[in-house]
Amino acid sequence: MSANLPLLLIVDDNPENLTVIGELLQPRFRVRVANGGPRALRLAAASPQPDLILLDVMMPDMDGYEVLSRLRAAPRTRDIPVVFLTALDSAADEERGLQLGAADYIAKPIRPAILLARVNVQLELKRARDLLSERNERLEAELNRHLQRDASDGGPPSLALGLAPPSGEAQDHLHRCQGLARVLVQHLSHHPDPTVALDESMAGHIVRAAAVLQVGQAGTAEGAACSQESAEAMGRVELETARQLEFLKVAGQVLRHHHERWDGSGHPQQLKGADIPLAARLMALVTTFEALVWPTGVAASLSPEAARAQVKRGSGTHFDPALVDAFEACFNQLALVASSAPDGVGAGTA
Repeated sequence: MSANLPLLLIVDDNPENLTVIGELLQPRFRVRVANGGPRALRLAAASPQPDLILLDVMMPDMDGYEVLSRLRAAPRTRDIPVVFLTALDSAADEERGLQLGAADYIAKPIRPAILLARVNVQLELKRARDLLSERNERLEAELNRHLQRDASDGGPPSLALGLAPPSGEAQDHLHRCQGLARVLVQHLSHHPDPTVALDESMAGHIVRAAAVLQVGQAGTAEGAACSQESAEAMGRVELETARQLEFLKVAGQVLRHHHERWDGSGHPQQLKGADIPLAARLMALVTTFEALVWPTGVAASLSPEAARAQVKRGSGTHFDPALVDAFEACFNQLALVASSAPDGVGAGTA
């Protein structure tokens, strides 16, 4: 079987279920199986790591909720998407799984067509996140070079003066991200909720800070390290620049914390809730939405409505619920911006 096929980890204490689901998936995917939580945790951390985990909930000794909590707590496994497979069918059970970070929730008995469709959707999203994370690292490394060059030259930081945008596709992503940020910050100007309210100065800083980050939430530890280095470079520029520009501080927050998650499961510092700077919270939502509609490489794009559903599902886990509410309130404007493309090329229709 080709090593290029996605690798799935199936976790179930019932051998018959492992056999049935494995046989269903093996023609299309590589498959590993685990008959309990402890073995699942070992296999999830082992190389090569699974692209997706299908996890039973009702298991002895360690149930699926505990397995998922441990996966999310470990840096090596926190970003592996997990789909629950369970006979539990109450809304409370599903809500608990989603709050813990499950990507999807499929009820037993398993219907082959439904399982395959859901698996394919999650794998497409993972491919998009991986490609975007790689591009994120490249862009942040380029930004870091600009900042270090400016610092060594003793001149003003090029970012503060408006870093020259990239060309081609990257520039299109930049323009959309800035357009989306502009819509949201306008909505949040003088918002009654003080945790998300923006004054005119901060709103402008956030829109400009979109220039340093063109991709979405899902990154890798390496991407976070690159963000940290870029942010540290920004700090050095601030110290060496006579004018302490507020914009640099906002852009530094975006670089440093755009991988943090509202529930505290992000990185590099596992900040939680309002401890995450507002600029980083807002740009995490903006870039995720844009990246789902306009991924790079071979990953399939989503329609704005489908991407909207993904953002809403992340409310309270990945994203600040108040910002998701703002996103919903101005979704029609955001959808127009997200669908924009040069030369009449349309966005995804999934």
